[in-house]
Amino acid sequence: MRKLIIRYKFFLIMIIFTLIIFMINHDIGINVLNTAFSSLLQMLTVVPPIMIMLGLMDVWIPREKFMKHMGESSGISGILITILIASIAAGPMYAAFPFIPVLMRKGVKFSNILLFMNAWCVIKISTLLFEISGIGITFTFWRFVIDLPGVIIISLITEKMMKKDEIDNLYALAENL
Repeated sequence: MRKLIIRYKFFLIMIIFTLIIFMINHDIGINVLNTAFSSLLQMLTVVPPIMIMLGLMDVWIPREKFMKHMGESSGISGILITILIASIAAGPMYAAFPFIPVLMRKGVKFSNILLFMNAWCVIKISTLLFEISGIGITFTFWRFVIDLPGVIIISLITEKMMKKDEIDNLYALAENL
């Protein structure tokens, strides 16, 4: 029981905090519950298809293919493939997180994993189209021109700054998931 409480302490603290808000101001409490429920529904529509896709990717695409095209010796082609995959992805940022352990188990280079996460956030096609409609093509173009090399450079620098044993530990953790 104690382990369960420790594991879900943040969730339990948020429930207590929500109850306190609800007792202090009923309207704000209702808004908090509506927001939480809306977020839960959104996650339930996004996460199951992602998990199915991950399962299929894990089974259908051999480790050797990932290592060849996105692994340690992939070079510029690995960077381009990573950007392509991340830019055509759909869904919010939290949908990208389940991909990370799968990519690690498949032998994808660490900088390409970092690039995948950054590109998912910043240069996804759906985001660019939304941005063009809201802010305009000029701003979106220049943001893209700055962000594209930026995400590549940040990924490469971050990998270089990390110690090899730290990266190896992350890969070992991914194997146990």
